[in-house]
Amino acid sequence: MKDTAWRRRLLKSTRGKILELLRGKERTVNELAAALRLTDNAVRAHLLSLERDGLVKQSGIQHGFRKPHATYALTADAEQIFPKAYGPLLDLVLTVISQKLSPRELRAAMHEVGRRVADGQKKKVSGKNREQRIQAALRILKDLGGAANFSKSAGKDFIRGNGCPLAAATARHPEACLIAESLLSEIIGVPVRERCVRGPAPSCCFEVH
Repeated sequence: MKDTAWRRRLLKSTRGKILELLRGKERTVNELAAALRLTDNAVRAHLLSLERDGLVKQSGIQHGFRKPHATYALTADAEQIFPKAYGPLLDLVLTVISQKLSPRELRAAMHEVGRRVADGQKKKVSGKNREQRIQAALRILKDLGGAANFSKSAGKDFIRGNGCPLAAATARHPEACLIAESLLSEIIGVPVRERCVRGPAPSCCFEVH
């Protein structure tokens, strides 16, 4: 919730307006200043701040009448600032797929999705021990938009989280949790079982065997 509120405040600010303009196309300081009705120096100050945050970068040179002007563009990280409708889209996709597949086929498909995601990450954990693999799995979940941590309880190992990137779909399609189950199993290298809590206060939970 705090992260969402921060993004909203940022997008409503002058820096947010600069990000919106650069999302459309690369621009120079002069072009940004004209669009925002600010001085060049004010725009440069905002761009410097955005560069420090890793959201904007110099992308090239635009030749002018008197001298060339640097152009600015968004970095890959900046795209994460803008609202996404991935959750509702995933919910709709699963609704359509679930009408065409049997429950068993749907579960198998979700496991396959998790394995496909893990395939691109396996090289990073090659030769790592169990603890290192678990930490790598937590980072992968974070990169996907989740927030998870590792804990022990009653002699068992768990990965728990409250920031599930699939939350918009899991209420109606609990099979979506199998994507993360399969992903974690592949990365950690041992069976992982989904133990998620659903309802008004959902939370992710995966038991690491």
